[in-house]
Amino acid sequence: MDREHPTDTEPGRATGRQRTVPDAAGNALLPLLGGRSSALDASLPPLGFGLGWLTSGHSIAVGAVVALTVSAAIAVWRLRTGSRPLAVLFSLLAVTLGAVVAARTGNAADFFLVRFGSNLLSMLGWILSIAVRWPLLGVIVGTALRQGARWRRDPDLLRAYSRASWVWVGQYALRLAVFLPLWWADAVAALSLAQLILTWPLVALCIAGSWWVLRSCLPACRPSRNPRDETGGAPRSGEH
Repeated sequence: MDREHPTDTEPGRATGRQRTVPDAAGNALLPLLGGRSSALDASLPPLGFGLGWLTSGHSIAVGAVVALTVSAAIAVWRLRTGSRPLAVLFSLLAVTLGAVVAARTGNAADFFLVRFGSNLLSMLGWILSIAVRWPLLGVIVGTALRQGARWRRDPDLLRAYSRASWVWVGQYALRLAVFLPLWWADAVAALSLAQLILTWPLVALCIAGSWWVLRSCLPACRPSRNPRDETGGAPRSGEH
């Protein structure tokens, strides 16, 4: 006979760290994605490129200089506030590559090609993770909560993480659906504005969407974030 699963409200087990899976997912994703600081990396340099390009009579060189200046200023600020140097370097590298591509092709809209590529690769990575039953949302949250891979032995959590991961696939698909037609039309100003709108606001929506999907997929009797195995056994002691 299956044993009852302890909940976060049982006497002697409730602690401040015992949160629900959906709440833990949001808390784990926020620092991983860098929060608003990453939004600055992703949106302000492209916006600077667009403004520089527009105000200089469509000069790619001026737009690139403005974008690189903005990116460098953000990099210095992030390093001074304790951000990871590697993340700062990647952000600066993406802007630099975009400027080089636009300068080589002579098409200002090509500044955004690097970001299109990163969104496409990210979307494919999330889809692949779902297909091989290692949904990235579960990997991220499981790692943040020090669960290792135990969540994969819980069919409820595996199904919930897989379905919630599709929210993130949708994020990248939406960006590409907006960006690519604008790129094809050489709409540089619109691309700059779209990059701003589809960064932090969209990520915030994805976190909220992931929370809702996880809540919906987990049985009402399983609010706990603790994994259980397929036999229905209770979480082992120490798996908090």
